[in-house]
Amino acid sequence: MSSVAICLALWSVIQQCVYETRVHDIDELRQRLLHVWCGLEQSLIDNAVDQWQTRLSACVRAGGGHFEDTL
Repeated sequence: MSSVAICLALWSVIQQCVYETRVHDIDELRQRLLHVWCGLEQSLIDNAVDQWQTRLSACVRAGGGHFEDTL
């Protein structure tokens, strides 16, 4: 699984933590992102991987078409 897929699955958690308070500049944003990413619990990453596999299987069953309603 690509790191992009994991990032998308975890983005809401990351975004909530990073933007708890106002970010003042790009360096602060970078630091916060690194801090949050390194502090993620392994179980969150494992769940994201598991969900991605479920979604991929649903996509294959749907022949690449819409599948959101079948999850």
